[in-house]
Amino acid sequence: MTASLLPNPVPEQNPETEEFWKATTEGRLVLLRCEECGVVIWYPRPLCPDCGSTTVVWIEGSGLGTVYSFSVVYRSAGSYQRAVPYVVAYVELTEGPRVLTNIIGCDPEQVYIGQPVRVVFCDTGDGSALYRFEPVAADGQ
Repeated sequence: MTASLLPNPVPEQNPETEEFWKATTEGRLVLLRCEECGVVIWYPRPLCPDCGSTTVVWIEGSGLGTVYSFSVVYRSAGSYQRAVPYVVAYVELTEGPRVLTNIIGCDPEQVYIGQPVRVVFCDTGDGSALYRFEPVAADGQ
């Protein structure tokens, strides 16, 4: 698990997302894939948003992606107020979907569109973990 200056609220879970959140506590990123049309699905749901099939299976994600879009937050409220500045971003996963997340582990001013990132998991302290992303170094580490 990775430490973060951002708050780590406990995620809300439901039957459709339970497997996803369980995997995050094991340091794994899992995604759903439609067996009918092959699309990789984000956010976890019991049917494919492209073709409507209910034949979806969990797959192991690579945890790699690139920054698709981002914003640096300089003013915030509540528990996030102490964490400014921080980055809110859409990361396009290697598998295709775009996920809303935070970029951590770097100076927010150094984040850029197209930047390679990898998933990290932040312990909520309540038996669950949040997924966030950090830049991948030039040497892949």
